[in-house]
Amino acid sequence: MDPGILCFHHCDHKVFCTNIPEQCPVCKQKLDRYDYKLLPFRVPYPFVKASQHPRAIVMKPTQGDFLNDYYNSQDLHIGVTNSHGCVIEFNEEGIWGVDPVTKEWSNCDNSAHWDQCLMLEQFDELWNEIWDSVLLKISSSPLWEAHRYNEERHNCFTFVLAFLRALECGELSEKAQDPKLFCKQYVVPRTSAAGKYISLYRQLKRQSYFIQSQ
Repeated sequence: MDPGILCFHHCDHKVFCTNIPEQCPVCKQKLDRYDYKLLPFRVPYPFVKASQHPRAIVMKPTQGDFLNDYYNSQDLHIGVTNSHGCVIEFNEEGIWGVDPVTKEWSNCDNSAHWDQCLMLEQFDELWNEIWDSVLLKISSSPLWEAHRYNEERHNCFTFVLAFLRALECGELSEKAQDPKLFCKQYVVPRTSAAGKYISLYRQLKRQSYFIQSQ
């Protein structure tokens, strides 16, 4: 899903585009690889496919996707991937990803909705067993039954913070004690960086180049 935004430096400008032109759009000089102060590079894509990142905390817009639909005032939805990359999430329908009867992982038919998300944190394979054990235990609690969901007070964010506190994994669990502190430390930096990429992407949807003075 990476749109492949490129950047090159020429005549004291940064030029962003999706295809390197034959001539500089600023000075109209024919481009030659020896003219570049810095060779063209691909702007890092800030989003991931959740199913490819097990043991992670992931976030996406509640509606639509980041590149095309998201604006700062809109709500975000947060979830946790298990060791298989399945997203476990809590919403008005209750817990997704865990069978309420068997208390085991259920089919991940929600994974397609998490193909463009921000990853807040990921743990290595050494955490597989304890990560899944704690996630299953938390997800199986009656606290996360559908009728208990409240958009303001008992939501997806409440669920993820409860999981992180139960995980007892040091700083991340400590920050999860305070929702505002957790947002400041883990959410705001990622969404701010993503916002710059989103703005650039939308500029390039309207025009061939985005030019920035150095």
